[in-house]
Amino acid sequence: MPEPVIYHIDVNSAFLSWEAAELLKQDPDAPDIRTFPAVIGGSEELRHGIVLAKSPSAKAFGVKTGEPLAHARRKCPDLKVYPPHYSLYVQRSNEFMELLRRYAPEVEAYSIDEAFCDMTGTTSLYGEPIAFAHKLKDIIREELHFTVNIGVSSNRLLAKMASDFEKPDKVHTLFPEEVPEKLWPLPVEDLFSVGKSTAGRLRSLGLGTIGDLAHANHDMIVSTFKSHGDTIWNYAHGIESSALTHETAPENKCYGNSLTISFDVTDSATAKRVLLSLCETVGARLRAAGAYISVVQVQITNNDFHQTCHQTTLPSSTNVTEKIYACACELFDAAWDHTPIRLLGVSTSKATSESYEQYNLFDMDKYEKLSKLNSAVDKIRTRYGEDAIKRACFVENDEKRDIRHMTGGMNKAKRTPKNT
Repeated sequence: MPEPVIYHIDVNSAFLSWEAAELLKQDPDAPDIRTFPAVIGGSEELRHGIVLAKSPSAKAFGVKTGEPLAHARRKCPDLKVYPPHYSLYVQRSNEFMELLRRYAPEVEAYSIDEAFCDMTGTTSLYGEPIAFAHKLKDIIREELHFTVNIGVSSNRLLAKMASDFEKPDKVHTLFPEEVPEKLWPLPVEDLFSVGKSTAGRLRSLGLGTIGDLAHANHDMIVSTFKSHGDTIWNYAHGIESSALTHETAPENKCYGNSLTISFDVTDSATAKRVLLSLCETVGARLRAAGAYISVVQVQITNNDFHQTCHQTTLPSSTNVTEKIYACACELFDAAWDHTPIRLLGVSTSKATSESYEQYNLFDMDKYEKLSKLNSAVDKIRTRYGEDAIKRACFVENDEKRDIRHMTGGMNKAKRTPKNT
């Protein structure tokens, strides 16, 4: 059996790189936005004004992805802001994945701008794996006009960690024997799956580096962090047990969507219209994936940025929009304290590829009919675009308080038929 070889390929500043390549395609004399302080940012008028991607020059000023544009401008007064074009990013992502499939026996899309490639056993085709990683990186740059980082290892965890080393346009290795030298000196928050809260708790235990965590007592870590402690302790040793496979179960275990609303919502009726628009999107995604969920959660963020989440487990798994919406409304009624709302979110989890329905005397065929209706509506939207059919409550919208019948920027781009 050949030794496993895994690539993790990550597009450098994906949205900004894809935007730059498109602008140069339209005008070869245009400035390359990757070469000066620039970001891709959402609409500040609609209160979506955060940094979605940044150039290396903007990063040098301390600009961070996810921070408000107002904060970014204070750090870099000359910052140039470009609006996002999600349909373009979906198109570029598809081209990226297709190129990878030309060379890799197995490709697993990890997100819109990164993928794992199982290159095990390809040495006779492409030669030494590290040398070919450099060649593949250059092929992507020459054909698609953006750069990537490639991490090379014997498992996905270490390959992903390696791709996060020095950027852009680099190839890095992180094999198990390199873990003490390359991984252990890094700060503990750099370890995959260690978030800000976990990092704070680890540091409070005197564990400031990944090496500190690796050398910590396993039982103590598990006692403190439960099952997650076992995971991160193993990760600190470079141990990751899951293989790169194509699962027959739904790829996403969670399906959700949220919306930052352009005005403060102060009444239940408007809030529930937003929830319905979110449930429309979530339901469509579930049905497209052949998935059924049994947990629904509602997130409410008020205008002071205080967040409240309520969730419940359904007696039956479902992908019916109306059933998810009814549950979301119940959760909203229980959670909302009537303070003005800035953001609403609906997420679902415990996805399976099989459904089970627990009927009662009064709705024995109700959800079966709704399921068939949902599927028919999906087919119409797939063929003619999602705006081809919508619920009556969304037909006449107050222009100042426009709530789309299906919300979600990137998700909308993914749902849009290619021929529209």
